[in-house]
Amino acid sequence: MLYWLRHYRRAYLAGDLSAGVVVAMMMIPQGTAYALVAGLPPVVGIYASILPPMVYALFGSSMTQSVGPMAIISLMTASVIAPLAAPGSALATVLAAQLALVSGAVLLLCGFLRLGFLANFFSRPVMNGFTVGSALLIAYDQLHTLLGAPVGQVHLPSAILGIGALLLLVLARMYLAQLLVRCGLSAGLADIAAKLAPMLVVLGGIALMAVSTLAAQGVRTTGAIPAGLPGLNLATSAPHWRSLLQPGLLIGFIVFLMSMSAAQSLALKRNEKLVSNHELIGLGAANIASALTGGFPVTGSLSRSAVNFAAGAHTPLASLITATLLACALLAPTGWLALLPLPVLAATIIVAVLGLLDLGILRTAWEYDRGDALAWGATCLGVVAMGVEAGVLVGVALSMGTLIWRASRPHIAVLGRIAGTEHFRNIERYPAETRPELLVLRIDANLFFGNMEAITERIESELASHASARHLVLVMSAVSSIDTSALYALSELNQRMGRRGLGLHLAEVKGPVLDRLRQSALLRELHGQLYLSTLMACDALQTPPYSRQHAGEAGGSGI
Repeated sequence: MLYWLRHYRRAYLAGDLSAGVVVAMMMIPQGTAYALVAGLPPVVGIYASILPPMVYALFGSSMTQSVGPMAIISLMTASVIAPLAAPGSALATVLAAQLALVSGAVLLLCGFLRLGFLANFFSRPVMNGFTVGSALLIAYDQLHTLLGAPVGQVHLPSAILGIGALLLLVLARMYLAQLLVRCGLSAGLADIAAKLAPMLVVLGGIALMAVSTLAAQGVRTTGAIPAGLPGLNLATSAPHWRSLLQPGLLIGFIVFLMSMSAAQSLALKRNEKLVSNHELIGLGAANIASALTGGFPVTGSLSRSAVNFAAGAHTPLASLITATLLACALLAPTGWLALLPLPVLAATIIVAVLGLLDLGILRTAWEYDRGDALAWGATCLGVVAMGVEAGVLVGVALSMGTLIWRASRPHIAVLGRIAGTEHFRNIERYPAETRPELLVLRIDANLFFGNMEAITERIESELASHASARHLVLVMSAVSSIDTSALYALSELNQRMGRRGLGLHLAEVKGPVLDRLRQSALLRELHGQLYLSTLMACDALQTPPYSRQHAGEAGGSGI
């Protein structure tokens, strides 16, 4: 805890101060916008941006991660709360905080149980498909606000304001940094300035509402935003605990994945090591803090963290400065925020989430592994067609299903010897020599209950196609574990081969695997031998042998 503070250097201060100010300027439009995505009053987004990053700074392991509201988590929050409470209602605010409490408790528990490895069970293509689907869903959901009327209709003043803001933000994203560089600004500062374009557009929208008659023409604004810091929130809705439990688990899982993705990308740039279990505890504590201050589920934001890093952040002090500035903004008069036009806010949301449409992973997956590409498509379509919660379940099921499917169909190679060498290779890839009386198979997977049927079927198939083989050598160099089911399957294979007068031999068995096999009856009953190497096995078993120099060196004692 606070390792970074004990080793803080004065040289870090300038960068942390500048990053804190820049991210605070981003957080005002982002926080209010993401609160609207979640179906909550705009001020709730600022509440969720004050205490959570402060608490994360105590327990998290990332030095530059920015924790707070995030578009996809806001969408998931909305999908959970919408059937239970009207958007913007007091009950919706209570349920959002309650959902953050559930998610935070789940993350804390997983951290204490050291379950950080669970992040590895959601493949990158599936995660990217989920992100893209969520981004499309959020963008579509904001169209009616952008146009000031239900989809299919248009409120002209709102549409002009919203589409104009959208065009300005798109042009700023595409060209502003290049323009500033041509004007003499450094590339780093130009990129940071371009990231602040949403704040400038929001301020422009507020000024336009103040000096024009757009409000009288029906352009909606955020309305009054209460001044003052959030109070301690202990309100819960007892009848809704059960309804929020499963969604809270899912949101907690996605919070962790999103945060780890953002933090890991920055940690690589800084040559830092993340501690996944500390991340779980930090994010859990941050979400509980959000719940206690009337917020909603929060996570690390990749785009905001990248700006924090680029603006010079060295330590979590930058996030503490951001939170302090946001608190000061709430203590100051907030009447100006009441004029923020909703079409402009919708434009900032749409541009922000469309930045998540990274199709590079899909292209790579399509060229490298079509199965991963199909999983990407199924997850993306699942989110768009069935909603975020169902999309998460589809993604998890596909990740686990792909893992199980691949593990249940391991690669098995028939080996032959490369002429003039002691090396044995796959005969389908190399011009390797084989002997009719000897079948050598290499199993490239661990042996467990899920793949032994496929392995034994392949072995029987190869034996049937090599009718003259009198010995089968299983090369175990890639096998790191054999479970009980696999042990029984090997014993049964040994018995069947013994009844047919065939020898079953094992070569290159790893030490930990051999230690466990010695505790079973398989080695005592084996109708063959253990060999230290594939070469020793072939020299001892085939007629005539490849070479005589290793003959008679077979046996289990030397392994």
